[in-house]
Amino acid sequence: MPKLPIYLDNNATTPTDPRVLDVMLPYYTEKFGNASSRHHAYGWTAEDAVDLAREQASALIGASPDELIFTSGATESVNTALKGVFETYRPKGNHLITVASEHPCVLDTCRHIEKAGGRVTYLPVGSNGLINLQELRAAITAETLLVSVMYANNETGVIQPIRAIGEICREKGVIFHTDATQAVGKVPVNVIEEGIGLLSFSAHKLYGPKGAGGLYIRRKDPRVRLKPLLEGGGHEKGLRSGTLNVPGIVGFGKACEIAALQMEQDAKKLSALRDKLEKALLEIPGTALNGSAPDGPEDYRLPHVSNIRFDGLKGDLLMSAMPDLAISSGSACTSASPEPSHVLLAMGLSEEEARSSLRFSLGRFTDPADIDAAIGICRQAVERLRREGAH
Repeated sequence: MPKLPIYLDNNATTPTDPRVLDVMLPYYTEKFGNASSRHHAYGWTAEDAVDLAREQASALIGASPDELIFTSGATESVNTALKGVFETYRPKGNHLITVASEHPCVLDTCRHIEKAGGRVTYLPVGSNGLINLQELRAAITAETLLVSVMYANNETGVIQPIRAIGEICREKGVIFHTDATQAVGKVPVNVIEEGIGLLSFSAHKLYGPKGAGGLYIRRKDPRVRLKPLLEGGGHEKGLRSGTLNVPGIVGFGKACEIAALQMEQDAKKLSALRDKLEKALLEIPGTALNGSAPDGPEDYRLPHVSNIRFDGLKGDLLMSAMPDLAISSGSACTSASPEPSHVLLAMGLSEEEARSSLRFSLGRFTDPADIDAAIGICRQAVERLRREGAH
């Protein structure tokens, strides 16, 4: 019997892998030094641990260790990247390009930049969740400083054509930033091969601790320069002042090391479980998959995510009828908002369709029994609510 409630909300956060926690614990107690304390062994031990984590995290994305700074998470990394580029390169232009279906941390940062005098183009997406590359190319002007496109969507799992976007940005001489929070550790990511200039990611999405994240900043061909978001102390090459979260960073590095070793087998296992879940739920009358592309490549979506619409039923009502399932109706960052998903609206769904959609995101510790039970719970809840005429 699976442990209840069954956790299928891994895009919101993942449980910390026990192997990650094991390496973190000593840095709260006997190895508690400040990594900036350069005059004694406690500081040296902490600094060595941070250096190792930087190697582990940068290796996962194909970067050099000196191209990665540690942050408190992806939101800080995104803010540092977008605001940093705008402030640094403002003499050259004031135009940024992003996508209507981005995470709120990107959209809200872009709105801040607009208030500061910037101009932002929000590219639309098709019904499959993908941007049109021709529209991207046409949107780039001589004033464009940066293009920010999410690697994989947090609500639908849709993967954008990152390599092609990188090629367009390189051709046009524009910096390419990607919020790769949901992709890193789940699918192969290589900043060099994909032409990425800035990349944001977070530990707690890949079985690491909350409160630790990273920002990749390309150092050559071309070198990306940023003005810091935080001042005071000059930590992280002056780009992120503040005492380093050594235990969190250690855990982040270990989580990245494990992901590099297990990514392929995790993806194979999860895609099989995800497909089983999808097949069963889509057999329920009045259901549909959001972000599907019958003619798309196999890697069009993350291997562990399904966003399914249950026509005629409100998602929050359906979730309340399934207390033994931990799932969501969209981004955890907007779960308190009464508004329908902006991602699904951008894909052309009506407000009613968006409100009737639920996200199932599997994880490393999901097993077949969890999926079998989830299918049964969901079927019963849908049938009961429709029988009762609930809307």
